Amino acid sequence: MTKQIVPKKTAKEKDMPFFDHLEELRWHLVRASLALITFAIIVFIFKEYVFTNIIFGIQDKSFLTYRFFCYMSPLTCIEPSELVIVPVQLGERFFTHLRVSFWLGFIMAFPYIFWEFWRFISPGMYDNERKAAKGIVFSCSILFLLGVIFGYYIIAPFGFKFLGGYSLSETDLVSQTTSLSSFVGYLTNFTIPTGLVFQLPIVVYFLARVGLVTPELMKNYRRHAIIIIMLFSAVITPPDMVTQVLIGIPIFFLYELSIIICRRAYNSYSKED
Repeated sequence: MTKQIVPKKTAKEKDMPFFDHLEELRWHLVRASLALITFAIIVFIFKEYVFTNIIFGIQDKSFLTYRFFCYMSPLTCIEPSELVIVPVQLGERFFTHLRVSFWLGFIMAFPYIFWEFWRFISPGMYDNERKAAKGIVFSCSILFLLGVIFGYYIIAPFGFKFLGGYSLSETDLVSQTTSLSSFVGYLTNFTIPTGLVFQLPIVVYFLARVGLVTPELMKNYRRHAIIIIMLFSAVITPPDMVTQVLIGIPIFFLYELSIIICRRAYNSYSKED
């Protein structure tokens, strides 16, 4: 009769009282918040560069996405829609400035914020779980930044092009005008959620390494996943099919990639088990 070995938690996790956990969580949150505030202040200071080259740069004809598709073929050449961006409320410029500073600060501080989060939860994990999650901070940070870049250079230009160029009729006389807050809000929705969605392979890898997800399970529920992906794309994007498809397609490819990752991770789990 073989003796079953039960994974153990660290001594720090076993001996630490509940209120000590809260105290440790508080300091992790404080350090993560300080990192976010620091980067947000840097973004706030360099407002001219940020708004000229990053926020409003997407409406410039020399934007990388437009130049790339025009270089590929005249048939794929697109130009930004002629949007007139205006502040419609008192203080909209200032509060939008704060909003942009917060979200760009969050993007820049994400690796450190996630590292603090990982430092808090890792002592409470079993040895096999910590082994499965080796390098997770680096991988999650890279995937998040790739998702944000994909949303900024691919989803946002096509999204603004469609929404800004949409007309009600051939004699549509409605001018294409949007508020500053609305423009920044759409740009945020095109980027931040996409960065979070790009974490799917990491989540699947971790679940497969601990035996909670199998490649057969993901294959059997592929059709259900497609429906969920389209519903999720509809929730995080404006109500138009083009933008939903632009987000849905890469998520579906991430799902297929996750099946491959799941197969390898689950095979490793089976051998260890």
